Amino acid sequence: MTAAITGIGAALPERTVPNSHFEAIGSSDEWIVKRTGIRERRFLAEDGRLADLAVTAARTALRQAGRDAADLHHVVVATTTPDRTTPGLAVEVAARLGTPQAAAFDLHAACAGFVYALDHGTALIESGRAEAVLVCGAEALTRITDTADRSTAVLLGDGAGAVVLTDLPDAPVAPAFHLASDGEHVGLLFADRHDRKLRMDGPEIFVHAVEKMSDAVRRVLERRELACDGVDLFVAHQANARIVRAVGKEIGVPPERLFLNVDRVANTSSASIPIALAHAREEGRIGPSGVLGVAAFGAGITWGAGVLGWRLG
Repeated sequence: MTAAITGIGAALPERTVPNSHFEAIGSSDEWIVKRTGIRERRFLAEDGRLADLAVTAARTALRQAGRDAADLHHVVVATTTPDRTTPGLAVEVAARLGTPQAAAFDLHAACAGFVYALDHGTALIESGRAEAVLVCGAEALTRITDTADRSTAVLLGDGAGAVVLTDLPDAPVAPAFHLASDGEHVGLLFADRHDRKLRMDGPEIFVHAVEKMSDAVRRVLERRELACDGVDLFVAHQANARIVRAVGKEIGVPPERLFLNVDRVANTSSASIPIALAHAREEGRIGPSGVLGVAAFGAGITWGAGVLGWRLG
């Protein structure tokens, strides 16, 4: 059994927020673009529901995969900002899709959550325990943003993305993943139960993100005996354009194979990679079949990378 991506979908809130929104806290468009590459982001309405975005993204992914919701055996949603403390977001997504009997659960690994969930989904396929798995990343980071803190407020946005994983015997590559964590650095990026707002040591996060993601990518490429030119598209967590480009430079990915959409959506945490995949598909950067490289880094600290194939109708 070889898992591959056979469907991709994304959904963004209606409200677009330009950089000029942050002039009140001392940030200019020039400053934000220079330091992050971000020009705008989407905000979920205060009474908006993240489940709506997740369901829309999931339905698009299922349609593209040519699958019915009833085909899904597992629904995994990576999120740190669900609509409810409990139950998780995944059970509502599964029910609204029409898969009330599917196993459904949320996975919390911060910005690395989607890569962690992708590894779990491929393992379910390859072990024969599932024939089709929906992996979704969905975030409403505005719920935990300190709007007066320009070091974090300018970085964050809301959105959801999803992929369908199925068995593909002639997949372009057998998946490989490397995941890791280091709880000694939990204080670099966190939101505690009292403050409930994200706090970040930006310079330290930058250094760790580039180092850890680059190392993880090298490990999975070595495991599959792949060179960088064997990967058709590389999509890293869209935290910051400078971080993504630095990782690309470290591992030798040419610019034309490195996808960036952080300028349009900002950092959407666990949703960033699947949203980027959907945008890459819309822009013709993803053909009918190929090899995908992914990498992510998040609070915890957690990080990971993977390679896997895609085949889209």
